Amino acid sequence: MKLLHNTFFLCCIFIIASCKTNTNSSSKNSTFIYPEAGTLVKAGESIAVKLLFAGGVVDSVQYFVDSTKINSSTDTASAISVNTKLLNLGSRLITAKIFRKGQSEQVATNIIVGSAKIPANYSFKIIHTYPHDTASYTEGLEYHNGFLYESDGEYGASSLRKTTIEGKVLQKTDLPAKYFGEGIAIIGNKIIQLTYKEGLGLVYDKNTFKLLSTFPYNHTVEGWGLAYNGTTIYNTDGSNKIYKLNNSTYQSIGFIEVYDDKGPVTQLNELEWVNGKLYANIYTSDLVAIINPQTGEVEAYINLITLPKGNVQDENNDVLNGIAYDAQGKRLFVTGKKWPTLFQISTSKQ
Repeated sequence: MKLLHNTFFLCCIFIIASCKTNTNSSSKNSTFIYPEAGTLVKAGESIAVKLLFAGGVVDSVQYFVDSTKINSSTDTASAISVNTKLLNLGSRLITAKIFRKGQSEQVATNIIVGSAKIPANYSFKIIHTYPHDTASYTEGLEYHNGFLYESDGEYGASSLRKTTIEGKVLQKTDLPAKYFGEGIAIIGNKIIQLTYKEGLGLVYDKNTFKLLSTFPYNHTVEGWGLAYNGTTIYNTDGSNKIYKLNNSTYQSIGFIEVYDDKGPVTQLNELEWVNGKLYANIYTSDLVAIINPQTGEVEAYINLITLPKGNVQDENNDVLNGIAYDAQGKRLFVTGKKWPTLFQISTSKQ
Protein backbone atom coordinates (compact mmCIF):
# COMPACT_ATOMS: atom_id res chain seq x y z
CA MET A 1 0.00 0.00 0.00
CA LYS A 2 2.90 2.32 0.58
CA LEU A 3 3.96 4.43 -2.38
CA LEU A 4 7.60 4.95 -3.26
CA HIS A 5 8.78 8.38 -2.25
CA ASN A 6 9.55 9.74 -5.71
CA THR A 7 8.32 13.05 -4.42
CA PHE A 8 11.20 13.06 -1.96
CA PHE A 9 13.74 12.94 -4.77
CA LEU A 10 11.91 15.62 -6.74
CA CYS A 11 11.82 17.84 -3.67
CA CYS A 12 15.56 17.35 -3.14
CA ILE A 13 16.25 18.35 -6.73
CA PHE A 14 14.00 21.39 -6.38
CA ILE A 15 15.61 22.46 -3.10
CA ILE A 16 19.16 22.15 -4.42
CA ALA A 17 18.27 23.89 -7.65
CA SER A 18 16.50 26.71 -5.87
CA CYS A 19 19.43 27.17 -3.50
CA LYS A 20 21.85 27.89 -6.34
CA THR A 21 21.15 31.58 -5.83
CA ASN A 22 22.47 32.57 -2.42
CA THR A 23 20.44 34.66 0.00
CA ASN A 24 20.73 38.40 -0.69
CA SER A 25 22.41 37.76 -4.03
CA SER A 26 21.61 41.08 -5.73
CA SER A 27 24.55 43.22 -6.77
CA LYS A 28 24.00 45.59 -3.84
CA ASN A 29 24.42 42.84 -1.26
CA SER A 30 27.20 40.55 -0.18
CA THR A 31 27.23 36.98 -1.50
CA PHE A 32 29.06 33.72 -0.93
CA ILE A 33 31.80 33.09 -3.49
CA TYR A 34 32.02 29.53 -2.19
CA PRO A 35 30.74 27.06 -1.27
CA GLU A 36 28.05 27.02 -3.92
CA ALA A 37 24.66 26.11 -2.47
CA GLY A 38 24.06 22.35 -2.46
CA THR A 39 27.78 21.43 -2.50
CA LEU A 40 28.23 17.80 -1.39
CA VAL A 41 30.94 17.30 1.23
CA LYS A 42 32.04 14.01 2.76
CA ALA A 43 31.89 13.96 6.55
CA GLY A 44 35.26 14.82 8.04
CA GLU A 45 36.37 16.98 5.14
CA SER A 46 37.04 20.69 5.57
CA ILE A 47 35.45 23.19 3.24
CA ALA A 48 36.56 26.75 2.49
CA VAL A 49 34.05 29.56 2.98
CA LYS A 50 34.57 32.95 1.35
CA LEU A 51 32.38 36.00 0.83
CA LEU A 52 32.22 38.73 -1.78
CA PHE A 53 31.45 41.84 0.27
CA ALA A 54 29.41 44.78 -0.96
CA GLY A 55 28.32 48.04 0.63
CA GLY A 56 31.48 49.55 2.11
CA VAL A 57 34.02 48.70 4.80
CA VAL A 58 33.23 45.63 6.89
CA ASP A 59 33.94 45.75 10.62
CA SER A 60 33.50 42.04 11.36
CA VAL A 61 31.78 38.85 10.25
CA GLN A 62 30.23 36.09 12.32
CA TYR A 63 29.82 32.67 10.74
CA PHE A 64 27.21 30.08 11.78
CA VAL A 65 26.49 26.48 10.85
CA ASP A 66 22.78 26.05 11.44
CA SER A 67 22.36 28.01 14.70
CA THR A 68 25.87 27.44 16.09
CA LYS A 69 28.48 30.18 15.76
CA ILE A 70 31.74 28.72 14.45
CA ASN A 71 33.88 31.76 13.70
CA SER A 72 34.16 35.51 14.16
CA SER A 73 36.61 37.46 12.03
CA THR A 74 37.70 40.96 11.04
CA ASP A 75 39.73 39.58 8.13
CA THR A 76 37.56 40.07 5.07
CA ALA A 77 40.26 39.10 2.58
CA SER A 78 40.75 35.47 3.58
CA ALA A 79 38.51 32.44 3.49
CA ILE A 80 37.65 30.56 6.66
CA SER A 81 37.68 26.79 6.97
CA VAL A 82 34.72 24.74 8.21
CA ASN A 83 35.49 21.23 9.43
CA THR A 84 32.55 18.90 8.88
CA LYS A 85 33.82 16.25 11.30
CA LEU A 86 31.38 17.16 14.07
CA LEU A 87 28.44 18.08 11.85
CA ASN A 88 25.36 15.90 11.45
CA LEU A 89 24.81 14.39 8.04
CA GLY A 90 22.41 16.13 5.67
CA SER A 91 21.78 19.71 4.64
CA ARG A 92 23.64 22.20 6.84
CA LEU A 93 22.95 25.93 6.59
CA ILE A 94 25.97 28.25 6.55
CA THR A 95 25.15 31.82 7.51
CA ALA A 96 27.35 34.91 7.60
CA LYS A 97 26.29 37.94 9.65
CA ILE A 98 28.15 41.01 8.42
CA PHE A 99 28.57 44.11 10.59
CA ARG A 100 29.48 47.60 9.36
CA LYS A 101 28.95 50.96 11.09
CA GLY A 102 26.15 49.79 13.34
CA GLN A 103 24.36 48.02 10.49
CA SER A 104 24.17 44.28 9.87
CA GLU A 105 23.54 42.11 6.85
CA GLN A 106 22.94 38.38 6.71
CA VAL A 107 23.59 36.00 3.80
CA ALA A 108 23.38 32.22 3.63
CA THR A 109 24.23 29.16 1.60
CA ASN A 110 24.13 25.46 2.33
CA ILE A 111 26.18 22.29 2.02
CA ILE A 112 25.12 18.64 2.02
CA VAL A 113 27.22 16.53 4.39
CA GLY A 114 27.32 12.91 3.25
CA SER A 115 28.87 9.82 4.76
CA ALA A 116 32.51 9.06 4.07
CA LYS A 117 32.18 5.51 5.39
CA ILE A 118 31.72 2.56 3.07
CA PRO A 119 29.17 0.34 4.86
CA ALA A 120 30.30 -3.10 5.92
CA ASN A 121 28.50 -6.13 4.52
CA TYR A 122 26.95 -8.63 6.94
CA SER A 123 25.96 -12.18 6.16
CA PHE A 124 23.43 -14.15 8.17
CA LYS A 125 22.78 -17.62 9.51
CA ILE A 126 19.35 -19.04 10.31
CA ILE A 127 19.21 -20.26 13.91
CA HIS A 128 15.51 -21.21 14.12
CA THR A 129 12.33 -20.84 12.10
CA TYR A 130 8.83 -20.33 13.50
CA PRO A 131 5.36 -20.11 11.91
CA HIS A 132 4.10 -16.66 10.99
CA ASP A 133 0.50 -15.79 10.09
CA THR A 134 0.21 -15.29 6.33
CA ALA A 135 -2.74 -12.96 6.93
CA SER A 136 -0.47 -10.58 8.84
CA TYR A 137 0.70 -7.63 6.75
CA THR A 138 3.55 -6.89 9.14
CA GLU A 139 4.23 -3.21 9.79
CA GLY A 140 5.69 -3.27 13.31
CA LEU A 141 7.29 -6.04 15.37
CA GLU A 142 8.51 -6.00 18.98
CA TYR A 143 9.82 -8.64 21.39
CA HIS A 144 9.00 -8.12 25.05
CA ASN A 145 9.20 -10.49 28.03
CA GLY A 146 8.96 -13.66 25.97
CA PHE A 147 6.24 -12.53 23.56
CA LEU A 148 5.99 -10.87 20.18
CA TYR A 149 3.84 -7.79 19.64
CA GLU A 150 2.88 -7.15 16.04
CA SER A 151 1.14 -4.35 14.17
CA ASP A 152 -0.61 -5.39 10.99
CA GLY A 153 -1.51 -3.03 8.17
CA GLU A 154 -4.03 -2.75 5.32
CA TYR A 155 -7.33 -0.91 5.47
CA GLY A 156 -10.02 -3.11 6.93
CA ALA A 157 -7.50 -5.67 8.21
CA SER A 158 -5.24 -3.71 10.57
CA SER A 159 -4.71 -4.95 14.10
CA LEU A 160 -2.47 -5.04 17.12
CA ARG A 161 -1.66 -8.51 18.38
CA LYS A 162 0.36 -10.36 21.01
CA THR A 163 1.66 -13.78 20.02
CA THR A 164 3.99 -16.50 21.19
CA ILE A 165 7.25 -16.97 19.30
CA GLU A 166 5.57 -19.98 17.69
CA GLY A 167 2.85 -17.71 16.27
CA LYS A 168 -0.10 -18.47 18.58
CA VAL A 169 -2.26 -15.36 18.95
CA LEU A 170 -2.85 -14.56 22.63
CA GLN A 171 -4.42 -11.10 22.30
CA LYS A 172 -5.69 -9.11 19.37
CA THR A 173 -7.53 -5.86 18.82
CA ASP A 174 -8.72 -4.71 15.41
CA LEU A 175 -8.40 -1.14 14.20
CA PRO A 176 -11.36 0.65 12.61
CA ALA A 177 -11.44 0.07 8.85
CA LYS A 178 -10.50 3.71 8.19
CA TYR A 179 -7.08 3.17 9.83
CA PHE A 180 -4.00 1.50 8.34
CA GLY A 181 -1.83 0.24 11.20
CA GLU A 182 1.89 0.98 11.11
CA GLY A 183 4.89 0.86 13.47
CA ILE A 184 4.65 0.14 17.20
CA ALA A 185 6.80 0.76 20.26
CA ILE A 186 6.44 -0.49 23.83
CA ILE A 187 6.97 2.27 26.39
CA GLY A 188 6.58 1.12 29.96
CA ASN A 189 3.05 -0.20 30.36
CA LYS A 190 1.87 1.31 27.09
CA ILE A 191 2.05 0.45 23.41
CA ILE A 192 1.95 3.23 20.85
CA GLN A 193 0.93 2.51 17.28
CA LEU A 194 1.10 4.78 14.25
CA THR A 195 -1.36 5.01 11.41
CA TYR A 196 -0.25 5.36 7.80
CA LYS A 197 -1.91 8.49 6.39
CA GLU A 198 -4.47 9.30 9.04
CA GLY A 199 -2.23 11.65 11.07
CA LEU A 200 -3.03 9.82 14.29
CA GLY A 201 -1.15 7.79 16.87
CA LEU A 202 -2.88 5.29 19.17
CA VAL A 203 -1.95 4.59 22.81
CA TYR A 204 -2.91 1.23 24.36
CA ASP A 205 -2.59 -0.38 27.75
CA LYS A 206 0.06 -3.03 27.16
CA ASN A 207 -1.65 -5.64 29.31
CA THR A 208 -5.28 -5.24 28.27
CA PHE A 209 -4.92 -3.67 24.78
CA LYS A 210 -7.50 -1.10 25.86
CA LEU A 211 -7.22 2.09 23.82
CA LEU A 212 -6.23 4.78 26.33
CA SER A 213 -5.81 7.83 24.12
CA THR A 214 -4.74 9.15 20.75
CA PHE A 215 -2.22 11.78 19.72
CA PRO A 216 -1.69 13.90 16.60
CA TYR A 217 0.96 12.74 14.18
CA ASN A 218 1.73 15.93 12.25
CA HIS A 219 5.50 16.32 11.91
CA THR A 220 5.39 14.45 8.61
CA VAL A 221 2.73 13.23 6.18
CA GLU A 222 3.00 9.46 6.71
CA GLY A 223 3.65 7.18 9.66
CA TRP A 224 5.93 4.16 9.03
CA GLY A 225 8.23 2.62 11.67
CA LEU A 226 8.91 3.05 15.40
CA ALA A 227 11.61 1.97 17.84
CA TYR A 228 12.36 2.86 21.46
CA ASN A 229 15.69 2.81 23.28
CA GLY A 230 14.43 3.57 26.80
CA THR A 231 14.63 7.34 26.48
CA THR A 232 13.85 8.36 22.90
CA ILE A 233 11.33 7.11 20.36
CA TYR A 234 12.62 6.85 16.79
CA ASN A 235 10.24 7.17 13.85
CA THR A 236 10.49 6.76 10.07
CA ASP A 237 8.27 8.13 7.30
CA GLY A 238 9.77 6.51 4.20
CA SER A 239 12.25 9.31 3.53
CA ASN A 240 15.89 9.34 4.67
CA LYS A 241 14.91 11.02 7.94
CA ILE A 242 14.55 9.32 11.29
CA TYR A 243 12.60 11.53 13.69
CA LYS A 244 13.16 11.63 17.42
CA LEU A 245 9.97 11.73 19.48
CA ASN A 246 9.43 12.68 23.11
CA ASN A 247 8.59 9.53 25.08
CA SER A 248 5.71 11.23 26.94
CA THR A 249 4.08 13.53 24.37
CA TYR A 250 5.09 11.49 21.29
CA GLN A 251 5.84 14.74 19.46
CA SER A 252 8.92 15.39 17.34
CA ILE A 253 11.99 16.83 19.06
CA GLY A 254 14.38 16.59 16.11
CA PHE A 255 15.64 14.19 13.48
CA ILE A 256 18.72 12.66 11.90
CA GLU A 257 19.28 12.21 8.18
CA VAL A 258 20.54 8.84 6.99
CA TYR A 259 23.34 8.56 4.43
CA ASP A 260 25.74 5.96 3.14
CA ASP A 261 28.78 6.67 0.98
CA LYS A 262 26.60 6.99 -2.13
CA GLY A 263 24.08 9.51 -0.79
CA PRO A 264 20.78 9.64 1.11
CA VAL A 265 19.24 6.29 2.07
CA THR A 266 15.48 6.50 1.62
CA GLN A 267 12.54 4.10 2.10
CA LEU A 268 13.49 3.56 5.76
CA ASN A 269 10.68 1.51 7.23
CA GLU A 270 10.37 -0.80 10.27
CA LEU A 271 12.86 -0.01 13.01
CA GLU A 272 14.51 -1.82 15.92
CA TRP A 273 17.01 -0.73 18.57
CA VAL A 274 19.82 -3.31 18.73
CA ASN A 275 22.88 -2.85 20.93
CA GLY A 276 22.97 0.93 20.57
CA LYS A 277 22.26 0.97 16.83
CA LEU A 278 19.12 1.43 14.75
CA TYR A 279 18.25 -1.45 12.45
CA ALA A 280 15.95 -0.40 9.62
CA ASN A 281 14.20 -2.34 6.88
CA ILE A 282 14.61 -0.60 3.54
CA TYR A 283 11.18 -0.90 1.95
CA THR A 284 10.91 -3.12 -1.17
CA SER A 285 14.47 -4.38 -0.68
CA ASP A 286 16.03 -7.33 1.14
CA LEU A 287 18.39 -5.08 3.06
CA VAL A 288 18.51 -4.12 6.71
CA ALA A 289 20.56 -0.98 7.35
CA ILE A 290 22.54 -0.68 10.59
CA ILE A 291 22.53 3.03 11.42
CA ASN A 292 24.51 5.14 13.86
CA PRO A 293 21.75 6.99 15.79
CA GLN A 294 24.00 9.95 16.58
CA THR A 295 25.22 10.71 13.07
CA GLY A 296 22.76 9.00 10.72
CA GLU A 297 25.60 7.13 9.05
CA VAL A 298 24.88 3.66 7.66
CA GLU A 299 27.58 1.51 9.20
CA ALA A 300 26.57 -1.79 7.60
CA TYR A 301 23.97 -3.64 5.56
CA ILE A 302 22.57 -7.09 6.25
CA ASN A 303 21.55 -8.67 2.95
CA LEU A 304 18.68 -11.13 3.50
CA ILE A 305 17.87 -11.87 -0.13
CA THR A 306 18.54 -15.60 0.30
CA LEU A 307 16.08 -16.12 3.16
CA PRO A 308 13.92 -19.13 2.19
CA LYS A 309 10.61 -17.32 2.44
CA GLY A 310 8.52 -20.24 1.23
CA ASN A 311 4.99 -19.82 -0.09
CA VAL A 312 4.31 -16.10 0.35
CA GLN A 313 0.56 -15.68 -0.17
CA ASP A 314 0.61 -12.26 -1.81
CA GLU A 315 3.32 -11.86 -4.44
CA ASN A 316 2.56 -8.15 -4.84
CA ASN A 317 3.36 -7.58 -1.17
CA ASP A 318 6.31 -9.96 -0.86
CA VAL A 319 8.33 -7.51 1.23
CA LEU A 320 10.84 -8.02 4.02
CA ASN A 321 9.49 -6.05 6.96
CA GLY A 322 9.67 -6.77 10.66
CA ILE A 323 12.64 -6.75 13.03
CA ALA A 324 12.48 -7.72 16.70
CA TYR A 325 15.31 -8.10 19.20
CA ASP A 326 15.46 -10.05 22.43
CA ALA A 327 18.10 -8.04 24.28
CA GLN A 328 18.38 -10.49 27.17
CA GLY A 329 18.62 -13.60 25.02
CA LYS A 330 20.58 -11.83 22.25
CA ARG A 331 18.14 -13.11 19.64
CA LEU A 332 17.34 -11.28 16.41
CA PHE A 333 14.07 -12.04 14.60
CA VAL A 334 13.00 -10.99 11.10
CA THR A 335 9.96 -11.61 8.93
CA GLY A 336 8.00 -10.02 6.11
CA LYS A 337 4.53 -8.95 5.05
CA LYS A 338 2.29 -12.05 4.93
CA TRP A 339 5.32 -14.31 5.16
CA PRO A 340 4.72 -17.84 6.46
CA THR A 341 7.92 -17.80 8.50
CA LEU A 342 9.53 -15.85 11.31
CA PHE A 343 13.31 -16.31 11.29
CA GLN A 344 15.73 -16.13 14.18
CA ILE A 345 19.07 -15.21 12.65
CA SER A 346 22.61 -14.40 13.65
CA THR A 347 24.78 -12.02 11.62
CA SER A 348 28.50 -11.72 10.98
CA LYS A 349 30.71 -9.26 9.14
CA GLN A 350 31.99 -10.51 5.82
